[in-house]
Amino acid sequence: MSEKSEQGIDEQQVQPLSHKRILILMACAVLFGSILCSVFVSVGFGVGVLIGGVLSLVNYYWLKRSLKVIFDEAVAGEKPQFLTARYFMRYLALGAALAVVYLTQLVPIVAVLIGLASFAAAIVIEGFIRLFNSFSNR
Repeated sequence: MSEKSEQGIDEQQVQPLSHKRILILMACAVLFGSILCSVFVSVGFGVGVLIGGVLSLVNYYWLKRSLKVIFDEAVAGEKPQFLTARYFMRYLALGAALAVVYLTQLVPIVAVLIGLASFAAAIVIEGFIRLFNSFSNR
């Protein structure tokens, strides 16, 4: 390989992941998806996507807060008390919310699951943004 191609990798600065932009993309994906589903499928389906998106945001913030406590304890030199039950509670709460949606059948469960996937959609959109920015920065 040439010296120039090896230096290009070192010289290229990788931007840190922007949680704020991912959350904005996630909210936009939920709102856009909810509106589209309300128009093209049904209002109940759109509300289900919105409920799933809110659950996804709650799950994100809960996980972020839990991990922050663990890492703050580790940085302070303390042994993090990683209680499996406390971490697992997040999944139980999410499962309970999904069970309520499923049992009441107020909104389609598929719509709620699509809303829950909004975080994944935001990550994919962020990846495309970074990909196209890397081409335009060359």
